Amino acid sequence: MNEASLIEARLALRYPAFELDVDLQLPGAGVTALFGPSASGKTTILRCFAGLERRCTGRVVAAAQVWQDSTSGCFVPPYERPFGFVFQDARLFSHLTVHGNLRYAMRRARGPEQVGFDETVHLLDIGGLLERHTEQLSGGERQRCAIARALLTRPRLLLLDEPLAALDDARKAELLPYLERLRDALSIPMIYVSHSMREVARLADHLVLVHDGRAHASGPIAEITGRIDLPLGDGEEAAVVVLARCEEQDHEDALTRVVFEGAALWLPRIACEIGHPLRVRIAASDVSIALETPRASSILNIVSATVLARVDDERGRSLVQLDLGGTRLLARLTRRSANLLGVRPGQAVFAQIKAAAVLR
Repeated sequence: MNEASLIEARLALRYPAFELDVDLQLPGAGVTALFGPSASGKTTILRCFAGLERRCTGRVVAAAQVWQDSTSGCFVPPYERPFGFVFQDARLFSHLTVHGNLRYAMRRARGPEQVGFDETVHLLDIGGLLERHTEQLSGGERQRCAIARALLTRPRLLLLDEPLAALDDARKAELLPYLERLRDALSIPMIYVSHSMREVARLADHLVLVHDGRAHASGPIAEITGRIDLPLGDGEEAAVVVLARCEEQDHEDALTRVVFEGAALWLPRIACEIGHPLRVRIAASDVSIALETPRASSILNIVSATVLARVDDERGRSLVQLDLGGTRLLARLTRRSANLLGVRPGQAVFAQIKAAAVLR
Protein backbone atom coordinates (compact mmCIF):
# COMPACT_ATOMS: atom_id res chain seq x y z
CA MET A 1 0.00 0.00 0.00
CA ASN A 2 1.47 3.34 -1.02
CA GLU A 3 1.57 5.46 2.13
CA ALA A 4 1.23 8.67 0.11
CA SER A 5 -2.15 7.52 -1.16
CA LEU A 6 -3.56 6.31 2.16
CA ILE A 7 -7.01 7.36 3.31
CA GLU A 8 -6.92 7.83 7.08
CA ALA A 9 -9.85 7.95 9.46
CA ARG A 10 -9.54 8.07 13.23
CA LEU A 11 -13.10 8.69 14.29
CA ALA A 12 -14.90 8.91 17.63
CA LEU A 13 -18.57 9.71 18.11
CA ARG A 14 -20.76 9.13 21.14
CA TYR A 15 -24.52 9.09 21.43
CA PRO A 16 -26.56 7.77 24.37
CA ALA A 17 -27.23 4.44 22.65
CA PHE A 18 -24.28 4.21 20.26
CA GLU A 19 -20.53 4.75 20.30
CA LEU A 20 -18.24 4.86 17.25
CA ASP A 21 -14.50 4.36 17.70
CA VAL A 22 -12.48 3.35 14.64
CA ASP A 23 -8.93 3.84 13.40
CA LEU A 24 -8.60 3.02 9.71
CA GLN A 25 -5.92 3.20 7.06
CA LEU A 26 -7.45 2.48 3.67
CA PRO A 27 -5.94 2.25 0.19
CA GLY A 28 -6.27 5.36 -1.94
CA ALA A 29 -7.43 3.32 -4.95
CA GLY A 30 -10.04 0.70 -5.76
CA VAL A 31 -13.15 -0.16 -3.73
CA THR A 32 -13.11 -0.39 0.07
CA ALA A 33 -16.23 -2.05 1.48
CA LEU A 34 -17.55 -1.32 4.96
CA PHE A 35 -19.39 -4.55 5.76
CA GLY A 36 -21.47 -5.45 8.77
CA PRO A 37 -25.00 -5.81 10.13
CA SER A 38 -27.52 -2.99 10.28
CA ALA A 39 -26.85 -0.33 12.93
CA SER A 40 -23.18 -1.35 13.20
CA GLY A 41 -21.91 2.13 12.32
CA LYS A 42 -21.12 1.79 8.60
CA THR A 43 -23.21 4.75 7.42
CA THR A 44 -22.02 6.84 10.38
CA ILE A 45 -18.42 6.31 9.25
CA LEU A 46 -19.39 7.46 5.76
CA ARG A 47 -21.11 10.56 7.16
CA CYS A 48 -18.00 11.38 9.19
CA PHE A 49 -15.94 11.23 6.00
CA ALA A 50 -18.39 13.67 4.44
CA GLY A 51 -18.31 16.04 7.43
CA LEU A 52 -22.02 15.53 8.07
CA GLU A 53 -21.52 14.45 11.71
CA ARG A 54 -20.23 17.59 13.40
CA ARG A 55 -20.00 15.81 16.77
CA CYS A 56 -17.53 13.32 15.28
CA THR A 57 -13.99 13.98 16.53
CA GLY A 58 -10.67 12.70 15.25
CA ARG A 59 -8.73 12.98 12.02
CA VAL A 60 -9.72 12.42 8.39
CA VAL A 61 -7.20 12.51 5.54
CA ALA A 62 -8.35 11.86 1.97
CA ALA A 63 -7.21 12.94 -1.49
CA ALA A 64 -3.87 13.93 0.10
CA GLN A 65 -5.72 16.60 2.13
CA VAL A 66 -6.55 16.90 5.81
CA TRP A 67 -10.34 17.19 5.99
CA GLN A 68 -10.54 17.12 9.77
CA ASP A 69 -8.11 17.20 12.69
CA SER A 70 -9.61 17.79 16.10
CA THR A 71 -6.18 18.32 17.66
CA SER A 72 -5.46 21.37 15.51
CA GLY A 73 -9.09 22.47 15.19
CA CYS A 74 -9.13 21.87 11.42
CA PHE A 75 -12.56 21.11 9.97
CA VAL A 76 -13.20 21.40 6.23
CA PRO A 77 -16.97 21.89 5.72
CA PRO A 78 -18.78 19.31 3.60
CA TYR A 79 -19.23 21.64 0.62
CA GLU A 80 -15.45 22.10 0.38
CA ARG A 81 -14.56 18.41 0.59
CA PRO A 82 -14.06 16.87 -2.88
CA PHE A 83 -16.29 13.81 -2.48
CA GLY A 84 -19.33 12.47 -4.28
CA PHE A 85 -22.10 10.84 -2.24
CA VAL A 86 -24.54 8.22 -3.52
CA PHE A 87 -27.43 7.42 -1.15
CA GLN A 88 -29.77 4.41 -0.89
CA ASP A 89 -32.41 6.45 -2.68
CA ALA A 90 -31.24 8.35 -5.73
CA ARG A 91 -32.31 11.82 -4.48
CA LEU A 92 -32.51 13.21 -8.00
CA PHE A 93 -34.28 16.53 -8.57
CA SER A 94 -37.74 15.55 -9.77
CA HIS A 95 -38.38 18.88 -11.54
CA LEU A 96 -35.35 18.35 -13.81
CA THR A 97 -34.57 15.89 -16.56
CA VAL A 98 -31.65 13.52 -16.18
CA HIS A 99 -29.59 15.94 -18.27
CA GLY A 100 -30.67 18.78 -15.98
CA ASN A 101 -29.56 16.83 -12.92
CA LEU A 102 -26.16 16.21 -14.47
CA ARG A 103 -25.76 19.85 -15.53
CA TYR A 104 -26.57 20.89 -11.95
CA ALA A 105 -23.69 18.75 -10.68
CA MET A 106 -21.29 20.08 -13.31
CA ARG A 107 -22.07 23.71 -12.45
CA ARG A 108 -21.13 23.06 -8.84
CA ALA A 109 -18.03 20.95 -9.58
CA ARG A 110 -14.72 22.10 -8.15
CA GLY A 111 -11.14 21.07 -8.79
CA PRO A 112 -9.64 19.14 -11.71
CA GLU A 113 -11.90 17.01 -13.85
CA GLN A 114 -11.82 13.34 -12.87
CA VAL A 115 -14.09 11.96 -15.56
CA GLY A 116 -15.80 13.84 -18.40
CA PHE A 117 -19.47 14.06 -19.25
CA ASP A 118 -19.29 11.82 -22.33
CA GLU A 119 -17.24 9.16 -20.52
CA THR A 120 -19.62 9.19 -17.57
CA VAL A 121 -22.65 8.78 -19.81
CA HIS A 122 -20.92 5.94 -21.65
CA LEU A 123 -19.72 4.09 -18.54
CA LEU A 124 -23.20 4.13 -17.02
CA ASP A 125 -25.06 3.69 -20.32
CA ILE A 126 -27.49 6.56 -19.71
CA GLY A 127 -27.33 8.26 -23.11
CA GLY A 128 -30.90 7.19 -23.85
CA LEU A 129 -32.16 8.55 -20.52
CA LEU A 130 -30.87 12.13 -20.70
CA GLU A 131 -34.13 13.77 -21.78
CA ARG A 132 -36.35 11.78 -19.43
CA HIS A 133 -37.73 13.14 -16.19
CA THR A 134 -36.75 11.19 -13.11
CA GLU A 135 -40.23 9.80 -12.43
CA GLN A 136 -39.99 7.99 -15.77
CA LEU A 137 -36.97 5.95 -14.63
CA SER A 138 -36.78 2.51 -13.05
CA GLY A 139 -35.03 2.13 -9.71
CA GLY A 140 -31.85 0.87 -11.35
CA GLU A 141 -31.88 3.70 -13.90
CA ARG A 142 -32.32 6.26 -11.14
CA GLN A 143 -29.31 4.92 -9.27
CA ARG A 144 -27.16 4.94 -12.41
CA CYS A 145 -28.08 8.59 -12.93
CA ALA A 146 -27.36 9.35 -9.26
CA ILE A 147 -23.90 7.80 -9.61
CA ALA A 148 -23.31 9.83 -12.78
CA ARG A 149 -24.31 13.02 -10.97
CA ALA A 150 -21.88 12.21 -8.14
CA LEU A 151 -19.05 11.56 -10.61
CA LEU A 152 -19.62 14.86 -12.40
CA THR A 153 -18.98 16.84 -9.20
CA ARG A 154 -15.28 16.00 -9.83
CA PRO A 155 -14.83 13.97 -6.64
CA ARG A 156 -11.50 12.77 -5.33
CA LEU A 157 -13.40 10.17 -3.27
CA LEU A 158 -16.73 8.48 -3.98
CA LEU A 159 -18.91 7.48 -1.01
CA LEU A 160 -21.69 4.95 -1.69
CA ASP A 161 -24.19 4.20 1.08
CA GLU A 162 -25.86 0.88 0.18
CA PRO A 163 -26.79 2.04 -3.34
CA LEU A 164 -28.50 -1.28 -4.12
CA ALA A 165 -30.49 -1.63 -0.88
CA ALA A 166 -33.73 -0.20 -2.29
CA LEU A 167 -33.65 -2.34 -5.45
CA ASP A 168 -35.14 -5.77 -6.09
CA ASP A 169 -32.88 -8.66 -7.09
CA ALA A 170 -33.35 -8.08 -10.82
CA ARG A 171 -32.40 -4.41 -10.57
CA LYS A 172 -29.41 -5.26 -8.35
CA ALA A 173 -28.18 -7.71 -10.98
CA GLU A 174 -28.64 -4.97 -13.58
CA LEU A 175 -26.64 -2.35 -11.66
CA LEU A 176 -23.71 -4.43 -10.34
CA PRO A 177 -21.89 -4.69 -13.70
CA TYR A 178 -21.91 -0.88 -13.98
CA LEU A 179 -20.28 -0.57 -10.54
CA GLU A 180 -17.66 -3.12 -11.60
CA ARG A 181 -17.05 -1.12 -14.76
CA LEU A 182 -16.48 2.06 -12.74
CA ARG A 183 -14.09 0.24 -10.40
CA ASP A 184 -12.03 -1.04 -13.31
CA ALA A 185 -12.11 2.09 -15.50
CA LEU A 186 -11.65 4.94 -13.02
CA SER A 187 -8.88 5.90 -10.61
CA ILE A 188 -11.29 7.45 -8.10
CA PRO A 189 -11.23 5.51 -4.79
CA MET A 190 -14.62 4.37 -3.53
CA ILE A 191 -15.89 3.55 -0.04
CA TYR A 192 -18.90 1.26 -0.38
CA VAL A 193 -21.28 0.46 2.48
CA SER A 194 -23.15 -2.84 2.35
CA HIS A 195 -24.52 -5.67 4.48
CA SER A 196 -24.57 -8.04 1.47
CA MET A 197 -21.47 -10.23 1.23
CA ARG A 198 -22.40 -11.16 -2.34
CA GLU A 199 -22.15 -7.50 -3.38
CA VAL A 200 -18.94 -7.03 -1.44
CA ALA A 201 -17.35 -10.16 -2.94
CA ARG A 202 -17.98 -8.87 -6.45
CA LEU A 203 -16.88 -5.29 -5.93
CA ALA A 204 -14.45 -4.85 -3.06
CA ASP A 205 -10.66 -4.86 -3.19
CA HIS A 206 -10.33 -4.02 0.50
CA LEU A 207 -12.73 -5.12 3.25
CA VAL A 208 -13.46 -3.59 6.64
CA LEU A 209 -15.64 -5.57 9.05
CA VAL A 210 -17.69 -3.17 11.20
CA HIS A 211 -19.66 -4.24 14.27
CA ASP A 212 -20.97 -2.26 17.24
CA GLY A 213 -19.13 0.88 16.16
CA ARG A 214 -15.75 -0.86 15.92
CA ALA A 215 -13.62 -2.04 12.98
CA HIS A 216 -12.88 -5.67 13.81
CA ALA A 217 -10.67 -6.31 10.79
CA SER A 218 -9.36 -4.47 7.75
CA GLY A 219 -7.39 -5.78 4.79
CA PRO A 220 -7.45 -7.15 1.22
CA ILE A 221 -10.65 -9.09 0.57
CA ALA A 222 -8.92 -12.42 -0.09
CA GLU A 223 -7.05 -12.12 3.21
CA ILE A 224 -10.07 -11.15 5.32
CA THR A 225 -12.48 -13.72 3.84
CA GLY A 226 -9.84 -16.41 4.36
CA ARG A 227 -9.55 -15.79 8.11
CA ILE A 228 -11.08 -18.26 10.54
CA ASP A 229 -11.21 -16.01 13.61
CA LEU A 230 -13.77 -13.49 12.39
CA PRO A 231 -17.59 -13.35 12.66
CA LEU A 232 -17.60 -13.53 8.85
CA GLY A 233 -16.50 -17.16 9.06
CA ASP A 234 -19.20 -18.14 11.53
CA GLY A 235 -22.10 -17.62 9.15
CA GLU A 236 -23.72 -20.14 6.87
CA GLU A 237 -22.28 -18.28 3.87
CA ALA A 238 -18.62 -18.45 4.94
CA ALA A 239 -16.61 -18.28 1.71
CA VAL A 240 -13.25 -17.10 0.43
CA VAL A 241 -12.87 -14.69 -2.47
CA VAL A 242 -9.88 -15.71 -4.60
CA LEU A 243 -8.30 -13.42 -7.18
CA ALA A 244 -7.49 -15.63 -10.18
CA ARG A 245 -6.88 -15.42 -13.91
CA CYS A 246 -8.18 -17.33 -16.92
CA GLU A 247 -5.51 -19.83 -18.03
CA GLU A 248 -7.03 -22.35 -20.45
CA GLN A 249 -10.21 -23.14 -22.37
CA ASP A 250 -11.30 -26.76 -22.93
CA HIS A 251 -13.90 -26.36 -25.66
CA GLU A 252 -14.58 -30.10 -25.97
CA ASP A 253 -15.72 -30.47 -22.34
CA ALA A 254 -16.91 -26.84 -21.96
CA LEU A 255 -14.52 -26.13 -19.10
CA THR A 256 -12.28 -23.21 -18.17
CA ARG A 257 -9.10 -23.53 -16.13
CA VAL A 258 -8.35 -20.68 -13.75
CA VAL A 259 -5.14 -20.31 -11.78
CA PHE A 260 -4.20 -18.47 -8.61
CA GLU A 261 -1.32 -18.62 -6.15
CA GLY A 262 -0.72 -22.25 -5.22
CA ALA A 263 -3.47 -23.96 -7.22
CA ALA A 264 -5.68 -24.17 -10.30
CA LEU A 265 -9.34 -25.07 -10.77
CA TRP A 266 -11.45 -26.39 -13.63
CA LEU A 267 -14.78 -24.55 -13.78
CA PRO A 268 -17.81 -24.70 -16.07
CA ARG A 269 -17.13 -22.74 -19.25
CA ILE A 270 -16.47 -19.03 -18.71
CA ALA A 271 -16.43 -16.56 -21.58
CA CYS A 272 -13.05 -14.99 -20.79
CA GLU A 273 -9.82 -14.27 -22.61
CA ILE A 274 -6.64 -16.07 -21.62
CA GLY A 275 -4.88 -14.03 -18.94
CA HIS A 276 -8.04 -12.14 -17.98
CA PRO A 277 -8.42 -11.57 -14.19
CA LEU A 278 -11.35 -13.25 -12.47
CA ARG A 279 -12.82 -13.37 -9.00
CA VAL A 280 -13.76 -16.79 -7.71
CA ARG A 281 -15.89 -17.32 -4.62
CA ILE A 282 -15.37 -20.70 -2.93
CA ALA A 283 -17.86 -21.53 -0.18
CA ALA A 284 -16.63 -23.45 2.86
CA SER A 285 -19.57 -25.83 2.46
CA ASP A 286 -18.25 -26.81 -0.99
CA VAL A 287 -14.82 -27.87 0.28
CA SER A 288 -14.16 -31.29 1.81
CA ILE A 289 -10.96 -32.91 3.04
CA ALA A 290 -9.26 -36.25 2.30
CA LEU A 291 -6.08 -37.70 3.77
CA GLU A 292 -5.19 -39.55 0.56
CA THR A 293 -5.61 -38.68 -3.10
CA PRO A 294 -9.05 -39.97 -4.15
CA ARG A 295 -8.56 -42.54 -6.90
CA ALA A 296 -12.01 -42.37 -8.42
CA SER A 297 -14.09 -39.27 -7.90
CA SER A 298 -16.51 -37.07 -9.82
CA ILE A 299 -14.83 -34.02 -8.27
CA LEU A 300 -12.42 -32.45 -10.76
CA ASN A 301 -10.66 -30.13 -8.35
CA ILE A 302 -8.47 -31.96 -5.83
CA VAL A 303 -5.48 -29.96 -4.59
CA SER A 304 -2.77 -30.44 -1.97
CA ALA A 305 -3.22 -28.33 1.15
CA THR A 306 -1.97 -27.86 4.70
CA VAL A 307 -4.26 -27.37 7.68
CA LEU A 308 -3.59 -24.01 9.35
CA ALA A 309 -6.33 -23.96 12.00
CA ARG A 310 -9.55 -25.61 13.12
CA VAL A 311 -12.45 -24.17 15.08
CA ASP A 312 -15.31 -26.32 16.45
CA ASP A 313 -18.71 -24.85 17.29
CA GLU A 314 -21.57 -25.87 19.57
CA ARG A 315 -23.60 -27.18 16.62
CA GLY A 316 -21.28 -30.09 15.95
CA ARG A 317 -19.46 -28.44 13.05
CA SER A 318 -15.80 -27.69 12.37
CA LEU A 319 -14.45 -24.84 10.26
CA VAL A 320 -10.99 -25.65 8.90
CA GLN A 321 -8.56 -23.11 7.45
CA LEU A 322 -6.34 -24.48 4.67
CA ASP A 323 -3.24 -23.18 2.90
CA LEU A 324 -3.01 -24.06 -0.79
CA GLY A 325 0.53 -22.76 -1.17
CA GLY A 326 -0.16 -19.08 -0.71
CA THR A 327 -3.95 -19.00 -0.97
CA ARG A 328 -6.18 -19.64 2.03
CA LEU A 329 -9.38 -21.64 1.82
CA LEU A 330 -12.06 -22.61 4.34
CA ALA A 331 -13.71 -26.04 4.64
CA ARG A 332 -16.87 -26.78 6.61
CA LEU A 333 -16.99 -30.31 8.07
CA THR A 334 -18.98 -32.07 10.73
CA ARG A 335 -17.04 -32.36 13.96
CA ARG A 336 -17.29 -36.16 13.71
CA SER A 337 -15.64 -36.11 10.27
CA ALA A 338 -12.91 -33.78 11.49
CA ASN A 339 -12.24 -36.06 14.48
CA LEU A 340 -12.19 -39.22 12.38
CA LEU A 341 -9.64 -37.63 10.07
CA GLY A 342 -7.67 -36.24 13.01
CA VAL A 343 -7.70 -32.77 11.47
CA ARG A 344 -5.07 -30.62 13.18
CA PRO A 345 -2.77 -27.68 12.35
CA GLY A 346 0.24 -28.66 10.22
CA GLN A 347 -1.46 -31.71 8.74
CA ALA A 348 -1.03 -32.39 5.00
CA VAL A 349 -4.38 -33.10 3.34
CA PHE A 350 -6.15 -32.93 0.00
CA ALA A 351 -8.88 -30.33 -0.50
CA GLN A 352 -11.76 -31.44 -2.71
CA ILE A 353 -13.53 -28.40 -4.16
CA LYS A 354 -16.99 -29.36 -5.37
CA ALA A 355 -18.01 -26.02 -6.84
CA ALA A 356 -16.89 -22.42 -7.20
CA ALA A 357 -18.79 -19.35 -8.31
CA VAL A 358 -17.10 -16.96 -10.72
CA LEU A 359 -18.15 -13.45 -9.75
CA ARG A 360 -18.92 -11.65 -12.99
